[in-house]
Amino acid sequence: MSLKQHEQLNGDHAFIEDQRNETVLIGIRDGVSLEFKLFERKDAKLSVFDSSILVGDGIWEGLRVINGNVQYVNEHFERLFDTAYALWIDLGLTKRELLQLIYDTIDANPGMKESNDVHIRLICTRGLKSTPYQSRKVQIGKSQIIIIPEYKKVMPESYENGIKLITSWVRRGNPDTKDEMWNHLSKATDIMASMSAEAAGADGALMLDHNGFVKTCNATNFFIVKKGELWAPTSENQMHGITRQKVLDVARAHGLVVKEKNFTNTEAYTANEAFCTGTFASQVPVREIDGLKIKDGKMGPITKQISQWYKEDVIKNVTRSREQTLLELED
Repeated sequence: MSLKQHEQLNGDHAFIEDQRNETVLIGIRDGVSLEFKLFERKDAKLSVFDSSILVGDGIWEGLRVINGNVQYVNEHFERLFDTAYALWIDLGLTKRELLQLIYDTIDANPGMKESNDVHIRLICTRGLKSTPYQSRKVQIGKSQIIIIPEYKKVMPESYENGIKLITSWVRRGNPDTKDEMWNHLSKATDIMASMSAEAAGADGALMLDHNGFVKTCNATNFFIVKKGELWAPTSENQMHGITRQKVLDVARAHGLVVKEKNFTNTEAYTANEAFCTGTFASQVPVREIDGLKIKDGKMGPITKQISQWYKEDVIKNVTRSREQTLLELED
């Protein structure tokens, strides 16, 4: 049975179908026995009593793998382990041990170690429960860890044509309701924003904070270029994206004026350039917001330059040996 039973995705998560994904091996570290096993895609399963199924409880990371090395793994693992600690999730292993499991999963899939278009969804649920309830008192064992590797190449049309956003009625929450720093499995607000944007014919949703300032997209971070300056919404009320931070870092390192500030929809509409950032697609231009074209609707010169700086930084990061990367991880 072919996996292609869905409509073609648009926007910053559009990818080229790859039949190799039908036979990928998925790694699962059991939270009770603590054994790690590889399963064919069709055989990879969770108990109905897993916390992710019962109460949507768990955390995740999206990882890019280039020639067998995980891009910016230090930063991704810092966010993952910090979130696990804040949410009282016992992962039951060190950063080095987790990275080794990822390496084992990559190496078990023929050709994956040699590819530069591998994307991994790493999921860490709270673990098994004895009965459907939120309390940790009914938890059995430690986190259930799932490593799903896929061959995923970004659709070139995303870069060439840009994407269309529409402002969502769903607002980003305050940290005293649900801390948007958490990469939690409970993505109901982002999903609602995404669904309503799709229903309106857009590729994604632009989301505002509780004060009405532009904040982020439903699945990616958002930037604009204004009079030669790079503007990023302030870090409150949004995911602290790894790619977002790297864009800020490389732009500052090359002398670009960078401002993290509050700005409005009107300032976004009248920007010289706009783009989204994420681990999967890196930087994708935004051609239109709420029916208004951003300049000529193409990737602008500053976005192109930032994209090149980012690619150079990625290459430096993934050309280290696995042994060196493991040694540099702080447990």
